[in-house]
Amino acid sequence: MISMAVVELSRLQFALTALYHFLFVPLTLGLSFMLVIMESVYVMTDRPIWRDITRFWGKLFGINFVLGVATGLTMEFEFGTNWAYYSHYVGDIFGAPLAIEGLMAFFLEATFVGLMFFGWDRLSKRGHLLTTFMVALGSNLSALWILVANGWMQHPTGATFNPQTMRMEVTDFMAVIFNPVAQAKFVHTVSAGYVCASVFVLGVSAFYLLKGKHIAIAKRSFTVAAAFGLAASLSVVVLGDESGYALTENQKMKLAAIEGMWQTEPAPAGLTLFGLPSNSGRETTHEIKVPYVLGLISTRSLTGEVTGINQLVDTAKVRIAAGIIAYDAVETLKVDRNDLVAREAFERNKADLGYALLLKRFIADPRQADAATIEKAAWSTVPNVPAIFWMFRIMAGLGFAFIAFFATAFAFSSMRRFDARWFLKLALFMMPMPWIAIEVGWAVAEIGRQPWAVDGVLPTFLAASSLTVPQLWTTIIGFTLLYGILAVIEVKLMLATIAKGPERYVPWRPDSPAEPAPDFRAVPAE
Repeated sequence: MISMAVVELSRLQFALTALYHFLFVPLTLGLSFMLVIMESVYVMTDRPIWRDITRFWGKLFGINFVLGVATGLTMEFEFGTNWAYYSHYVGDIFGAPLAIEGLMAFFLEATFVGLMFFGWDRLSKRGHLLTTFMVALGSNLSALWILVANGWMQHPTGATFNPQTMRMEVTDFMAVIFNPVAQAKFVHTVSAGYVCASVFVLGVSAFYLLKGKHIAIAKRSFTVAAAFGLAASLSVVVLGDESGYALTENQKMKLAAIEGMWQTEPAPAGLTLFGLPSNSGRETTHEIKVPYVLGLISTRSLTGEVTGINQLVDTAKVRIAAGIIAYDAVETLKVDRNDLVAREAFERNKADLGYALLLKRFIADPRQADAATIEKAAWSTVPNVPAIFWMFRIMAGLGFAFIAFFATAFAFSSMRRFDARWFLKLALFMMPMPWIAIEVGWAVAEIGRQPWAVDGVLPTFLAASSLTVPQLWTTIIGFTLLYGILAVIEVKLMLATIAKGPERYVPWRPDSPAEPAPDFRAVPAE
């Protein structure tokens, strides 16, 4: 049995690297398609200023892209170093989307990103626009396959446990790909990335307008960001509703924890705006609710029921009892693979095998568990309710604030009002907010899945590698220092590029065929 200190430190290390990596991913997702929009305007209008705009934001995209790739590779190695049993147990399923992401999406990005940066004089305008689109497509396909893998962890489908190999194996790969949780997470995540990039472009544009620099480029960038951001922020909320519906169908405990709902309410359930949930007290006090809203969002009906935490714990007890039967059958099949009675018992209860594994945190052999141990294991399925409750409300509150922010920006841009200094200062203040919303949203998704590495299949405490506490602290400190240095480099490069500002691109035309010349020279843009 791996100590819980090792498990928690392994979780901390992965959380730190994932949170850091996700500082770069949303901006890459959003900026890539904003570059497509800006360059499309250049191709359609043939106005050089739009080429300058595209090249400027492309530089910032490139800096961010490099850091995103570098930090993402580290995370994939961590599955082997820190989560070895997880990789062994579910690698047949989880490894496939990661491999496809690397072979298809990542190579698509890597192939076209060089052409995008260095092909301005070597490709036609439409050809270069195509390369920019392919970079954007590759970036978003990378997110798709990563979220297919993560979505399977949230809602394992299209796979089953094989008692002969003692591993999970794919039975329906299309079910893995079209997992409803994965699809909902993908559209919600990329929309959040579009919001992030829009706030970033709007904030930098506001900075230039406040300083009276690069006015023509800043106004046009402001307009693109306002329109793109308004559409993206509206889609985040709409697609968030789809995510809530997916939770109702597939992750009932997470939904109940988000709402701090300990008891099942008569349908349709009310939405809790404020409350003080407590894991120890197993209640939520001082609730302020909006009647019917939660039931309508999560079940899309007036009669659908949202199950409370206490009732879900009772269900977990039943599943643990069934899982013990499946566990006993697996142990029998280890000795005799042809035992038909054990095979039949396993097939009847295999869906609950993971619940029996929860008992291994408290007892070596789940078959020896008494009622008190089963009770304890059942309550371990309840995540940190107060943390999830408040982080979700931070994310949702910022989501609605972005709609108001972009609606105001869109109104100002439509009226050609770019001199409202209060709003320009607000745009600067808003720049870090998308990252806060995105990071707490990721925390809600991952903490809300606990105690499972794969929901209902593999508990987190069984998934970790056999490492030591000193080894983990060494890598945590090492990653923190390395990533801290990279963060300083990233910020300095971004600030230097913003301070320098856009450049007017002038293709080089030699006066003499014999004169050697560079491909282009750049001069400051007005």
